[in-house]
Amino acid sequence: MNDIATRKAAIPLKPASRRRPTQAEAEEAVRTLIAWAGDDPAREGLKETPRRVVGAYDEYYSGYRLDPAEALSKTFDEAGGYDDLVMLRDIRVESHCEHHMTPFLGVAHVAYLPRGRIVGISKIARVVEIFAKRLQTQETMTAQIADAIEAALVPRGVAVLIEAEHQCMSMRGVRQPGVRTITSRFTGAMDSDASYRDRFLQMVHGPRF
Repeated sequence: MNDIATRKAAIPLKPASRRRPTQAEAEEAVRTLIAWAGDDPAREGLKETPRRVVGAYDEYYSGYRLDPAEALSKTFDEAGGYDDLVMLRDIRVESHCEHHMTPFLGVAHVAYLPRGRIVGISKIARVVEIFAKRLQTQETMTAQIADAIEAALVPRGVAVLIEAEHQCMSMRGVRQPGVRTITSRFTGAMDSDASYRDRFLQMVHGPRF
């Protein structure tokens, strides 16, 4: 099995299907947490909270119902011979830590070196969003984004860098607001050729328009 296939098998792009609790079951779980926190889920201000929370969760974790491979399935070979970096900078990341279910917010920078075929740039941002809208660790998400692009496009190389602030660290525990976690993943020529990697990092940290 080649490296791409091995990584794809190790990190499933679309989670295995399992029974999803009903809306009523999910709302009852929220009522239980409200009561556990010390409040009365039946009081006026909290009566509609379970419904609202479940609706918010449906949005926060919508990535479980989407397949990044499908988002990247439509590619184009009419690139006019272009074979240099294709990069999206400052893609908004809104995800939730799988250890505390608290948000981590930041940006992703993604680039690839085409091998003949390209993909619509919005699809790259879509892949970031799909993986972000799941319970995550930043390290895993960084690898998943790179591996999905690698598997779908078979480019000469991929680079992913994510920087984010984790509220599980800023709002609780050590309480260090403003600390940003930075993770990166380089494959192919983006990993083996320092000039490509350096250009990517210069573009990440370069001036904004």
